[in-house]
Amino acid sequence: MLIDAHCHLHDREFFSAEQAEEMLKRAHEKGVEKIICIGTSHEDSLAARDFAVEHGDTYWTYGVHPEFAGKEDWTFEGTPVAIGEVGLDYHYSSYNRTAQIHLFEQMLQLANDHNLPVSFHVREAFDDFFPVVTNFSKIRGVVHSFSDNKKNLKRVLAETDFYIGVNGMATYSTLPTPPIERIILETDAPFLTPEPFRGIINEPSYVPAIAKWLSTKLGLDYQIVERKTTENARQLFNI
Repeated sequence: MLIDAHCHLHDREFFSAEQAEEMLKRAHEKGVEKIICIGTSHEDSLAARDFAVEHGDTYWTYGVHPEFAGKEDWTFEGTPVAIGEVGLDYHYSSYNRTAQIHLFEQMLQLANDHNLPVSFHVREAFDDFFPVVTNFSKIRGVVHSFSDNKKNLKRVLAETDFYIGVNGMATYSTLPTPPIERIILETDAPFLTPEPFRGIINEPSYVPAIAKWLSTKLGLDYQIVERKTTENARQLFNI
């Protein structure tokens, strides 16, 4: 069994209801038995919740993406499996950094208050990420779609217990690879389609392609990658 720990299958901007149903069916046929739909705003989080309620072995998270920091109101509700995706994104100059840090701290406090893990979005912002999370010692989570350098990967592995989200981007880039003990698989569908499917929309059924790439990269049997990454996701998200 495999788990897609980060996708946006519920988002009707990207997928029609019919497409989502077809993709869920394909995912199950490929051995991807559980998926987590990730919230990026208050409204989007509730859409993820509604989608998860309607489908077995589907879960949801509540989060406000740094893109929306200082731009919208939010009120936590429901029983998600995690808070996310939340964090810091310094790639775009139009994203207010002070507002992002404030929102991130609010989201981490929310995770602490409800004893929930976090799906972190960190893009070109690790220098500020570490000081913020250090103030929340009980926080556990996964650094979604890690896209930084070896130095920052080593720091995450050494200074935190966070898992690292590995998705299709790893199959066509030169990103450093974490040890299997710290990897959680994700697609970020509809984005970051893995090889050999690049050029078409991403979907949860492509998780096995990422696992296959990892087995080659790490020199491990596919079954070991499948088992360990699934164990990691189950442990973190309690699913």
